[in-house]
Amino acid sequence: MTAPQTRERVVKALEGIAFETIDARDGMVTLRVERAVLGELFARLSDRAGFDQNTLVTAVDHFPAEPRFEMVWQFLSYDHNDRVRVKCSLAEADAHVPTCTPQWPGASFSERECFDMFGIQFDGHPDLRRLLMPEGYLHHPLRKDFPHAGIEPDRLYREWDKKRREGWQPNA
Repeated sequence: MTAPQTRERVVKALEGIAFETIDARDGMVTLRVERAVLGELFARLSDRAGFDQNTLVTAVDHFPAEPRFEMVWQFLSYDHNDRVRVKCSLAEADAHVPTCTPQWPGASFSERECFDMFGIQFDGHPDLRRLLMPEGYLHHPLRKDFPHAGIEPDRLYREWDKKRREGWQPNA
C-alpha cells in the first residue's frame, strides 16, 4: 500500500484523536502525539486500522535538551502490507507511557528492554522488570549521561555474575 493510502486509513481510524503527521525521510507514515492519547491510539491502530504487530518500541535520548526522551513505536499491518510509526516526547521527570501490550502482547520484551536501558516506565505492563541488567542495578546504559567507558562493576554485579556462573564448567 502506498503512503497516501496508509495515511488515509490511519487518519480515518484515529478520527477525534489529536495527532500531527510528520514527513519522515523513509516515507513511513509517522505520527506525533501527546502521551494522554496513546492508550486510545494503540487500541484504534489495532482494531480500526488493522495493525497486527508491534515491530519496535524504543526511545531516543536528547540529553541535555528537554523534553529529554522521544518514544518511538512502529506497527505492521499484514493485510495492507504497510507500517506506521508513532512518536511521543517525554520530560525526564515524568518519563512514563501506557503499555501497548493489551493490543500487542509481543511488545512486552521490547518495553522491558526500553525500561531497562532508558528508565522509561510502561504503565500497566504485566511484568515490568529488568531484562538485560541485573535487578537492583541503578543505571540505564543507553542514556546519554551514562559514561562511555561504562561503570565499574560494583558489588551487586559481581554477586549476580557469581550466581550466574554457579555450576558452569568451561569446555565441559
